[in-house]
Amino acid sequence: MSLIASIVIGLVALLHIYFLVLEMFLWDKPAGLKAFGNTPEKAALTKVLAANQGLYNGFLAAGLIWGLLLGPDGFGVKVFFLGCVLVAGLYGAATASRKILFVQALPAALGLVLLYLGRGAV
Repeated sequence: MSLIASIVIGLVALLHIYFLVLEMFLWDKPAGLKAFGNTPEKAALTKVLAANQGLYNGFLAAGLIWGLLLGPDGFGVKVFFLGCVLVAGLYGAATASRKILFVQALPAALGLVLLYLGRGAV
């Protein structure tokens, strides 16, 4: 089960690297406009805010990767960063788009469950 948990956590990290790229580098490009349903005008007005948000997504990915690199000793690090992703996903779903619940919060919750199952704590 811990291998499956590690795979899910790795996928969550990759997802947040993808968010970083979309928000920091592609926000006002066709891929970013399509992903977030923005107009070029709105994207131009919010580009700096999106880049800041992308940076935070990068920190989440870095924390998850750090936890994975620590192996079993990274349990607490993985729990912390998955918890951060889960809270951010729940907040985003409540305030921005319900889609965030499925794209961000659900994978983080799955990672947490699998992480605890792999540890025998559930």
